[in-house]
Amino acid sequence: MSLPPDESAELAEPTEAPGERQGVEEFLDYYREVMRRKVSGLDQAALSRSVAASTLTLGGIIKHLSLVEESWFVEDILGQELSDPWAAIDWETDRDWDFESAANDSPEYLLTLHAKACERSRQILADIDDLDTLVAREPSSGDRFNVRWVLIHMIEEYARHVGHADLIRESIDGATGD
Repeated sequence: MSLPPDESAELAEPTEAPGERQGVEEFLDYYREVMRRKVSGLDQAALSRSVAASTLTLGGIIKHLSLVEESWFVEDILGQELSDPWAAIDWETDRDWDFESAANDSPEYLLTLHAKACERSRQILADIDDLDTLVAREPSSGDRFNVRWVLIHMIEEYARHVGHADLIRESIDGATGD
């Protein structure tokens, strides 16, 4: 499991001329680390702050991304059920539980939850040789995604939420950048 990021350590940039798999894995890890830096050093109150009319918080984002990791890698790629804390939630009645419940969680819990989810995703990916492998679970549409699509989607998911995190973190303490 990864330790909380050291903001003074230089962020490893993705390789400039990678092969396909190396490139998508490095960019996903890059955005995972950028997101962790956005929440690094903040207390529970800061992680629960929102900006303007939005209810989005840094704690909610990191918890949501932990769910997204498990959902795509464990539930969809492996075809297994979600584990706790996700398994006990009635997502039909509480679709934003991950975002909203984070206000009750400590920074340590949220960072550990995220680190474990990312590590599990990396382990699952390490066992897959071909990015054209179709995921185990079929969505309700009946279409099947391949692992390449999942990785690209994960990069998009992180990049979008890192943009949200930039605005929220800057409103908390003026911190900008990686």
